Amino acid sequence: MANLAFSGFRMTKEKMITKTINKQARSLVDVAITVPWADLEPKWNEILARLGADIEVPGFRKGTAPANLVETQLGSKFQDEVLKATMPEFLIEALKGSDIIPIDYPKYQLTSFAKGQNLQYKATVTNRPTVSVGNYKVIKVGKVPVKDVVEDDVNKVIEDLYSRWKAKGGQLTVNSPQQSDKAQTPSSSGSTPTESGSISFQGTQQPAQVPQQTNGQTEGPDDNFAKAMGVSTLVDLRAKIRKDLEDHNKLNNELDFEEAILQEVEKITTVELPDILIEDELNRMLVSLQRRVADMGLLLDDYLRGQGKTLDQLKNEWKVQAEKNVRMELGLSEIARAENVNITDSDLQSEIDKITDEKVKRQFEIQEPRLHLRHALRQTKTLNLLKTLVAPNG
Repeated sequence: MANLAFSGFRMTKEKMITKTINKQARSLVDVAITVPWADLEPKWNEILARLGADIEVPGFRKGTAPANLVETQLGSKFQDEVLKATMPEFLIEALKGSDIIPIDYPKYQLTSFAKGQNLQYKATVTNRPTVSVGNYKVIKVGKVPVKDVVEDDVNKVIEDLYSRWKAKGGQLTVNSPQQSDKAQTPSSSGSTPTESGSISFQGTQQPAQVPQQTNGQTEGPDDNFAKAMGVSTLVDLRAKIRKDLEDHNKLNNELDFEEAILQEVEKITTVELPDILIEDELNRMLVSLQRRVADMGLLLDDYLRGQGKTLDQLKNEWKVQAEKNVRMELGLSEIARAENVNITDSDLQSEIDKITDEKVKRQFEIQEPRLHLRHALRQTKTLNLLKTLVAPNG
């Protein structure tokens, strides 16, 4: 496809940036942006004041050093902070009024940046491709009953916990149950390690003695063992395990239902897939694999050697699934557009306010993480809508 170039500027009461937008093949878009120093200076001063409040310069009390000395001490860190905060904001400004809707994180290339001078840089984004979705309102998806928990299920968990507890000399770390990772797992056969029966339960790690042998026979799980698991008695432990297994089954049942809906969305979605989105999905799948391999106490290289595969071979095997995942994601986004599903600023802030780690929460003070979170919330809201629309199968 031939490049199409659009040039112009956008003015507001306070800002005037110049831009040149070049549309490339396969949905890639290059945006060259020039920001006048007058528009950049307020953000420069704001970031300098924020960082300077924590800087100690010899001869001055903390936070009272002159701006020029603070700039010198911060060095390249300061300019990096300015660029990280401003380039996404000015890119958003540059794309206003255009038909460009980025669907991935921009890649930035700095051209020129110095105090008192214009900021010049290029951003490369993937434009939202044209997506066609069939009649999603007639999708039929079956929802099977939740699997019952039987006594054998409880016994197996207790036996597993007790065996590991004894092997560790009466010490066992017990954690809260983790949300299933099945929705994040690449579905390529044999590609992703799984850990069967690795359900963990909330409790307080307490020292307890390994049961002593009586008449040559080792005692089984008892109240001492239950206390090591964070509850008072073995009866309480069995009840807790049953409850956690029931919750686990309900969660997996709901995830299976959602996955079935998404599979149907993928089947009725038509789109020319941008290469960058496929590569990004492959990388996400790889990160998921690395996390699961690490949980097994292995390195990725060791796992690949055990599978007799190279990283490139693995990603090649995953490519079909990656394409399905991307098509599914784009189809869901198109349904969100058609159904006018939106996330308000209040919705977004409410989600951010739930974050208890202040360091993590501060990451959402800049635009890109906020955009990513808003998109994720919109996709979830759309999926929940689909769950109310799909017709039961059979």
